Amino acid sequence: MKNTILVDCTEDIQSPPWIEKISPFLDSVMEKLDYSGEELSVMFCSDAFIQNLNKQYRNIDGPTDVLSFEDGGTYTDDEGNEWKSMGDIVISLETLPKNAEYFQVSEDEELKRLLVHGLLHLHGMDHGEEHVEKDVEPECEMLKLQKKVMESFSDVHLL
Repeated sequence: MKNTILVDCTEDIQSPPWIEKISPFLDSVMEKLDYSGEELSVMFCSDAFIQNLNKQYRNIDGPTDVLSFEDGGTYTDDEGNEWKSMGDIVISLETLPKNAEYFQVSEDEELKRLLVHGLLHLHGMDHGEEHVEKDVEPECEMLKLQKKVMESFSDVHLL
């Protein structure tokens, strides 16, 4: 069964021209990871918006690059199909270029990383205190899988 991926922007930012590429990209990633029958949403926002969420849900008063809000529930649609409601991924479009500069990668690569990172969190994966660091090989399973997925989609361009 296919997946349902809803993509939007908060009212405080302009919708980027590449937004229609996000759902097909995530669907391809989900297919590669054998995720099916899932529904999730992706929201692009400003630093101010994500800072508010970060403060409200993590007690951290500062912006971040990506947040994932896992749902994990299920529901049945009108046709009798059962769907897993995975949750929401929120990405700051203002932090994205800062991250790309820090990691010395293109904004395109950083956007894909944030999407994959959020998706893996929605599937219960965690990296504990370990974070992606420039020129450092990941040790935890989540970040290793993230790197593997990123390598397999290196020829895909969203921006």
